[in-house]
Amino acid sequence: MGAAGRDFHVFNTYFRDNDSYEIVAFTANQIPNIEGRKYPPSLAGRLYPKGIPIYPETELENLIRENNVKQVIFAYSDISHEDVMHRASIVLSAGADFRLMGPKNTWIKSSKPVVSVCAVRTGVGKSQTTRKVCRILKDMGKKVVAIRHPMPYGDLEKQVCQRFASYEDLDFHKCTIEEREEYEPHIDNGIIVYAGVDYEKILREAEKEADVIVWDGGNNDFPFYVSDLHIVLVDPHRPGHELKYHPGEMNLRMADIVIINKIDTANIDDINILRENIEKVNTRATVIEAASPIFVSEPEKIRGKRTLVIEDGPTLTHGGMTFGAGYMAAKKFGAREIIEAKPYAVGSIKDTYKKYTHLSTILPAMGYGEKQMQELEETINRIDCEVVVSGTPIDLTRVIKPNKPIVRVKYNLQEIGNPTLTDVLKKFE
Repeated sequence: MGAAGRDFHVFNTYFRDNDSYEIVAFTANQIPNIEGRKYPPSLAGRLYPKGIPIYPETELENLIRENNVKQVIFAYSDISHEDVMHRASIVLSAGADFRLMGPKNTWIKSSKPVVSVCAVRTGVGKSQTTRKVCRILKDMGKKVVAIRHPMPYGDLEKQVCQRFASYEDLDFHKCTIEEREEYEPHIDNGIIVYAGVDYEKILREAEKEADVIVWDGGNNDFPFYVSDLHIVLVDPHRPGHELKYHPGEMNLRMADIVIINKIDTANIDDINILRENIEKVNTRATVIEAASPIFVSEPEKIRGKRTLVIEDGPTLTHGGMTFGAGYMAAKKFGAREIIEAKPYAVGSIKDTYKKYTHLSTILPAMGYGEKQMQELEETINRIDCEVVVSGTPIDLTRVIKPNKPIVRVKYNLQEIGNPTLTDVLKKFE
């Protein structure tokens, strides 16, 4: 059971060429349009000359019964403990075992030092933290390569091992909005990024041009590689979630460094809940407190205007947030009105609002393929507003052509007090 990420990694590291098992299928959830494909023979190995089919998770129960499945592996992230056990109940009631696989069976060891940046929920601030870690290591004179958690939403055979060093690489690989949100900021900072499907092959290629590998985590998943320093972010806007979501709690328990982010916009009582929960489960971790101040180059374009706010898609969808940096910027810089986006949504964007009912006002920057990007563009163009405030990390006009001016919001990690990330990264000098 997966979402085109950890599921493939678990298969590659443990089940591929393992004669003790016969893999019947993958199931897919969270990400649109990733089912209906096959895990191709070139990746599936000698035991699967026809590849392995990928079905929607809604077919799980039937797949178990029709194929006499003995074991189901749960392998995706950012899901509540309760919902994990609901899925376990479906599996067990159909007669199969329900299994979670941990680091010892799935971690890969690098020949180079690895710094991992992960989180307890999607949308906590991993991206700006990863950027800062890369910058600090680069300033130390290290050759830094970032390896990003997988997002293989296209042709899997063409995405086995991808290297991104320029915007031309993004175009060549036909990257989705979600991929660009993670790769573009690294490219802007002169950091090479690897991603894809086969993370053993990816690691070995990255090692050829790196002194230090930075694992850029996705959702709240744990790293694919053995980490020499495991940095985990927690979110005071969602206090308590650090102990309620899988595998975010696992990340917190494993962390060497815990960063309490967004303290500049959080309630002190919520920050204290985080401090108490960190102390409950991980007394050995070093705790860093940080802010994520927002910057807008032309705030006058927002002031007094009827405004549409767009935010990073995964943060709003399976991340469960109702707002992000774009909304905070619109409020901070005096938007006259924030327009509700939901009534204007078309196609799969409309379906997103039906699936994630906590959303209404903010428009998630969904773009898991060319068709969905066109639907995002159409949705924006239908909305009666004067300006669009974009909280995504990329320039959306590179992939869509909105008929309204877009004001981009930028944000960076800023540690408060000591220790700082520079202090804890000195071990790699």
